[in-house]
Amino acid sequence: MEVQKQSSWLERVEDIISALEGSTVSEFELTEAGTQITIRRASHMVLTAVQAPTQSTVTGPAIAGAPVAAKSPAGKADKSIPVTAPLTGVYYSAASPTTPPFVNIGDVIQVGQVIALVEAMKVFNEINSEVSGRVVKMVAKSGDVIQKGDIILRIEALS
Repeated sequence: MEVQKQSSWLERVEDIISALEGSTVSEFELTEAGTQITIRRASHMVLTAVQAPTQSTVTGPAIAGAPVAAKSPAGKADKSIPVTAPLTGVYYSAASPTTPPFVNIGDVIQVGQVIALVEAMKVFNEINSEVSGRVVKMVAKSGDVIQKGDIILRIEALS
């Protein structure tokens, strides 16, 4: 029985590694039944797997929605606010391929409005905006694998 469980875990890890090949995901963590698996893409772009006992790590909240000032090609300061992904998974801009996107460039969005879906572990998670404003740039493309903290879109605050 123990050999079968170990074989099952190994197959799952191999499936995860295969799914991540060719993606931009650099790190993937899975904790299940007291076992933690971390898969990291090494600097030379090879995936490695590490299994370790579960340890709790406390991290501070990510600062999202803070204005970022950067120079744009036209020389103006970019005062748009990034809206970031709260989890890692596959980004979808619409509920299905036949429905319109949740938001488009120029749309005014409100706090709590659904702006995207992220599929993680075969579960579709609605992503709600934490800020209000006008969408000025769509950064992520539907079907892209995004990581927690990646910028999904940029908005400008309405005055």
